[in-house]
Amino acid sequence: MDLSNLKPAKGSVRKNKRLGRGQGSGKGGTSTKGHKGSKSRSGDKRKIGFEGGQMPIQRRVPKYGFKNINRVEYKAVNLSTLQVLAEKLKTADINFEVLIANGLASKNDLVKILAKGNLTSKVNVSAHAFSKKAMEAIETKGGSIVKI
Repeated sequence: MDLSNLKPAKGSVRKNKRLGRGQGSGKGGTSTKGHKGSKSRSGDKRKIGFEGGQMPIQRRVPKYGFKNINRVEYKAVNLSTLQVLAEKLKTADINFEVLIANGLASKNDLVKILAKGNLTSKVNVSAHAFSKKAMEAIETKGGSIVKI
């Protein structure tokens, strides 16, 4: 087998319907669209979700809840993750650039340090926000906190 004798699988390729090419073709006249009505005419389209005049589902189902436009979303980083990072990098200073370089956040994220896990070494952390327990845990180990 080589490139010169490649063919599509049998039955996988069909010829296109040639519509509107005279009565002799069997697909002339109405071009398989039936008689009259909006679907037979050019430019026919319906709204997304149109259900033939029945009340559409997006109007039948009631509105629910709301989105707070002032919500600030943080990327959570736990103390256990900071401990692993400090041991891996053998450093006490962990800042936003270090978190980005190690794949824990992206440059557009806001980072919040949470208190899950335990911290065994002294670390100096700079982030956008801290939970109260995380602040206490870092400070009891002699580390410092900097809010960006």
